Amino acid sequence: MDPDVQTYVQAIPATTRPLFDRIDALVHELHPEVEILITYDMPTHQVGTRRLYVAAWKNWVSFYGWSEGQDGGFVERHPELSSGQGTIKLTPKVADGIADDEVRALIGGALDG
Repeated sequence: MDPDVQTYVQAIPATTRPLFDRIDALVHELHPEVEILITYDMPTHQVGTRRLYVAAWKNWVSFYGWSEGQDGGFVERHPELSSGQGTIKLTPKVADGIADDEVRALIGGALDG
């Protein structure tokens, strides 16, 4: 793992680390070839030229970096989680009620080209 990514991951608050790890595992499941680097001070999952930014905060994990309509239908199913600015904010409590397949659809929509 890139040292900058490792430093970021080690500093993730315990409140959101399990959710971040869940998302990271799903990204690796769908794209074992994924490269993870730090850009804009957050982990960036890159497959080819496609990128998905995943930032962990104290009380939520945010997704950034997909084009409109390339979220696997996630925002349509969960409009309350979208900021309307290309950002999805997911708390651990809300994430518990969202199946892995829905998160995979978001990841796939962003990274599949």
